[in-house]
Amino acid sequence: MASPTPRCFTFLLLDRFTMLPFAATLDALRLANKLSGKPLYEWRLVGTAGPFATCSNGSRMAVDAGVDDDIAATRDEVVVVCGGDAITTQGTRPVLAWLRRQARSGATMAAVCTGAHLLAKAGLLDGRRATIHWENHDSFAETFPDVALHRQVFVDDGARLTAGGGTSSIDMMLHLIGQTHERDLVSQIADQMLHTAIRTGRDHQRLSVATRIGIRHPRLAAIVTRIEANLENPISPPELAADAGISTRQLERLFMRYLDRSPKRYYLEARLGRARHLLLLTDLPLIEIAVACGFSSSSHFSKCYRERYGSSPHRERGVQKAAVVAMPARPDPVLALAS
Repeated sequence: MASPTPRCFTFLLLDRFTMLPFAATLDALRLANKLSGKPLYEWRLVGTAGPFATCSNGSRMAVDAGVDDDIAATRDEVVVVCGGDAITTQGTRPVLAWLRRQARSGATMAAVCTGAHLLAKAGLLDGRRATIHWENHDSFAETFPDVALHRQVFVDDGARLTAGGGTSSIDMMLHLIGQTHERDLVSQIADQMLHTAIRTGRDHQRLSVATRIGIRHPRLAAIVTRIEANLENPISPPELAADAGISTRQLERLFMRYLDRSPKRYYLEARLGRARHLLLLTDLPLIEIAVACGFSSSSHFSKCYRERYGSSPHRERGVQKAAVVAMPARPDPVLALAS
């Protein structure tokens, strides 16, 4: 049943939040009000530092309050954590305390893009199901083993909702709106957003392997899918071939013809790709990253990494951290206009 009073949404805009999932989430609420002719929803924006929140594209958004202000959510409220770049640096003590305070009030806690990282860091996803943007999936799984992580576009675990980012935020919001309002309103919102295929919590984030690698060979796609699912414990080419019902020679020919590399090389590049994500998106020690990606030692991992990317893991991580620290502050537009 719809509430006779507007339901409030509080958006926590983290530094360098991504614009698309935030805008999609907010606009779904705006359209619900417009199409119903009633104020079904209201919202406010909360920042982490100062009167503006900076988006990953450089835009700045004026906020209504900060995490240091005395804001307490109500039981019927939804708090949406909007994440983006450099999410591992956003979990400051004031931000985590603010999130825990809102959760204790009984509010539904939601997150879009990488916002689930902060919900997990605050301990609000322990023992629960969740999702995060596919690019951060591996690093999240390594950092928060107590969270049941899924690869769906969004996950509804009662008082916790998470969406992977991008347009998945639309699907999460249509699902949430549909819990208390007529299906016809949900369809009208989707039409207005030109969202012609409403996805459910069972739909996956990424394109199929066949689409991503640009092939339509079902047997090769199945082999690549198995490779991606077994990066920590690599499977030998003879075993891959045997399980696919072909010879090792046929396996080699398939990979060379369609992917221009041997199965062994493809497997190595996939493992190094995952390692690079973990290296840049987590603070895990190199040896843990090496083991998580199927390397027997950190020295072997470093050697392969240097050959692939032209830089050692130590150096690349150092350059990444230096770039984040050295990011210049953007001028305050109000002060700029005043001068």
